[in-house]
Amino acid sequence: MTPAVAIIDIGSNSLKLLVANRGPAGEIKELQSQTIETRISQGISQAGPRLSAEGMASGLTAIQALLATAAPYVPVKIILVATSAVRDATNGADFRARVATETGHDIRILTGEEEANIIGLGLSSDPAFAAFNDFYLFDLGGGSLECLRFVQRKITQALSLQLGCVRLTERFIKEPAAPLLIAETTALALHVRDELKRSSFRFPLVAPPAIFMGGSMHTVRALKGARHNLSFAESPTLIGIETIADLLDEISSLNLEARQALPGMAKARADVFPAALITMLTVADYAHIDCFHHSLHNLRWGLAAAALAGL
Repeated sequence: MTPAVAIIDIGSNSLKLLVANRGPAGEIKELQSQTIETRISQGISQAGPRLSAEGMASGLTAIQALLATAAPYVPVKIILVATSAVRDATNGADFRARVATETGHDIRILTGEEEANIIGLGLSSDPAFAAFNDFYLFDLGGGSLECLRFVQRKITQALSLQLGCVRLTERFIKEPAAPLLIAETTALALHVRDELKRSSFRFPLVAPPAIFMGGSMHTVRALKGARHNLSFAESPTLIGIETIADLLDEISSLNLEARQALPGMAKARADVFPAALITMLTVADYAHIDCFHHSLHNLRWGLAAAALAGL
């Protein structure tokens, strides 16, 4: 077996592992993956956000579990990265030091620009989109929304906006366990639109194809597949905006318990899922997009590609 690398992505809403090596044709081959829903980002919308003691403890436990999962593959490189939650926290350095002491591994805290560009590198390894030349790429996490534009498969714009679904839920939704209020939906959507308008990201009048990544779009696809008795792997990777709008209409009237009971719903994500759907729909409306393609080749795949390039 060719040498393997292990990537651990410490996100705002979940921690994710990818163990990968090079296949016979030089492609990146997934050997193992795992996701642990551990929200370390609670309070991310506050001025001077801090990681809680509980959040740091659960994050450390999840990292140790992911390292144990990766160990049998004897990776020659183990890379830990953190994004918005740790990047924005005033005590992010404390968490980084604690992880280094307990595990012997350092955490690389990515800037927003680095995060966006590495996500772009990850997408380039997805054979499903090898024929795409000009396109958008969006990746929605708990703390931020990464926006990229590709022209002739080269990144021409890369921007990270503080529009993550945990951040927006804390700011705009008073009671996440209750049905969504129309006023909350309107305020959140206006905020996303205003942030897109104020940003330096420029959208052409005629939209190219758009790819959307992240746990929330994964959940959209899982919910849609479950309704047609399809496994996630069998579910379509093309998702129309009307599907997302219908899903928002449905869950807006549901409390948290009812949302969590929906087949295909990631229970730990159900409280922030409405904010994610509103953000997706607002991006689509602002950029004149009528459907999103879904890819799993995200930040971890980009980091794996970079790590394997030197082997």
